[in-house]
Amino acid sequence: MTTSTSTQIPYAQPAGTARRSLFRPNRGRILGGVCAGLADYLGWSRGLVRILTVASVLIPGPQVLAYVVLWILMPDEDKALRG
Repeated sequence: MTTSTSTQIPYAQPAGTARRSLFRPNRGRILGGVCAGLADYLGWSRGLVRILTVASVLIPGPQVLAYVVLWILMPDEDKALRG
């Protein structure tokens, strides 16, 4: 007997959706929801985006500043879905 399993990305946009929105989800946040929002928008694993973010902070550059700017600019899920 075979069983089929499908892997779904939490909070990903439905397959037929023409327009994707970039927002910070209400659930699944660890700090500000920036990594979770980017992962959902790109269709990547949230864990992968978080690992890449932590790894990027270890090299010189404005990564922390970019995270803070995205945290400020990316709307919450409630605001993004309302309007």
